[in-house]
Amino acid sequence: MIHVVFNEADVNVLKEAIALDESLQGEVVQIKDDYAVGPLNNIYVGEGIAERRQWWNDVLAGGDYERKADSDEIDDYKTAAELVGTLRRDENEIIWIWAAQNKHDVCGYYWLLNYMKEFQGRVFILYLNNLPFINEKGGVFYPNWLHEIPAKEFLKAKKLAREITLSEFEVDPDEWTKICNENKGVRLLEGGKKLTQEDYDFYDAELKKFITVDWQKASKIIHQYLAKAKHTTGDAYLLWRLKTMIAMGMFDVQGKIENMKDFEIKTKAI
Repeated sequence: MIHVVFNEADVNVLKEAIALDESLQGEVVQIKDDYAVGPLNNIYVGEGIAERRQWWNDVLAGGDYERKADSDEIDDYKTAAELVGTLRRDENEIIWIWAAQNKHDVCGYYWLLNYMKEFQGRVFILYLNNLPFINEKGGVFYPNWLHEIPAKEFLKAKKLAREITLSEFEVDPDEWTKICNENKGVRLLEGGKKLTQEDYDFYDAELKKFITVDWQKASKIIHQYLAKAKHTTGDAYLLWRLKTMIAMGMFDVQGKIENMKDFEIKTKAI
């Protein structure tokens, strides 16, 4: 059994769950890119792969994660090839894809499905869609992310495993192809597996609300946004959007515009 997750924090909590239940024994593999943002056109061929990598390099330039897109640490195509190779060599191997109710996991699921078509019947989905769980304090909650679920609760979650149906293998890739061809910058989850798309500047209007007349470090603005906004995304993307707005002359800035802790922003002095 191979478990596939889409967030680094999910890896650890799932490993904790595996330690509690021998029936879950297996390797945990992470798909690392965030397919909820950035270009998707020709995403499975060289030209599109190169375009997306260059976009990430531009987004991360001069920031906390500079050049990470070019590192060997993130290569989902290699990971997918290894999964396919393992399944072809061992006809008894199966895959469990774990996804929670968020755009990041759902986009990762859609991206991965392209490589799983030939293994229908051996690929399972555990989609924690609007399902209640018990938190550490004994209260009922609805997790948006897998790592919010206590390890012991995963033992209940495993009962949700089901085969990805032949119909899903036909319909879902078509839906993903449509999304990729639209080639917008931001994906949002409406509910279930339904995605909508917006332009690259989608988060700007809400992000600007956290910029005041007083100097604040970019890191503080981003962390406030992540704590309070309805629609969130990664801090690297938000830092890129702040830098983009600064380049447009929208705010006053002081410090070196690189890492989010290196510079401060405030509204334009009149």
